[in-house]
Amino acid sequence: MAKFTEEEKVIRKIQERFNKGVVKYRLIEDGDKILIGLSGGKDSLALLELLARRSRILKPRFSVVAVHVGMTNIPYKSDLGYLKEYAESFGIPFIHYETSFDPSTDTRKSPCFLCSWNRRKALFTVAKEQGCNKIALGHHMDDILETLLMNITFQGVFSSMPPKLMMKKFDMTIIRPMCLVHEADLKLMAEIRSFRKQVKNCPYESQSNRSDMKQVLKSLEALNPEARYSLWGSMTNVQEELLPEKI
Repeated sequence: MAKFTEEEKVIRKIQERFNKGVVKYRLIEDGDKILIGLSGGKDSLALLELLARRSRILKPRFSVVAVHVGMTNIPYKSDLGYLKEYAESFGIPFIHYETSFDPSTDTRKSPCFLCSWNRRKALFTVAKEQGCNKIALGHHMDDILETLLMNITFQGVFSSMPPKLMMKKFDMTIIRPMCLVHEADLKLMAEIRSFRKQVKNCPYESQSNRSDMKQVLKSLEALNPEARYSLWGSMTNVQEELLPEKI
């Protein structure tokens, strides 16, 4: 029986959870052309590798394109040469697209929201230009659970980021193939693959509540090691008869 190194075990675990998410939520179909949002962080770099390797499987047949969206009014420096080389090492075409946003246009929304929304709009634009029918984002299980906790705590809604979201307005489907992958494993993958860190210098980063929710999730797992799976299961196990009536 073959013996695997610790590094090989980590990669196999990630691939298994990635494949499970893709199959369980039917994220990829024959003939898909998928645009990857390649930010340059560990998550998007891992997603590119995982999708590139899966695209070599005979069925379903699909193709992949990577795009890095640069926000010109934020001092976030990305090593474009590294990102291009990394994508092309897997045979994936690389596109660099620049855009910007004005935080004074809507003071009701946080700059983080406006930046994220404008990046998302840019992804739709490039996807249409490239003839893609799906956009793959690098959100993992922790991201999705943290969003669930944030929405409950700050918005008063029970919602998160689904593995598959059909955007009828844009005639595009957003998929999150790493929805079942743990962030802790992706951090190990980043070390194994020696991912090059991008220089992050965003003036609005401290205004985000996500880092606080990471601590909340860790606290819940300290209470119950299976907490993340309970939270995940709760999203498809809503017992409405045991909740207040909607008035």
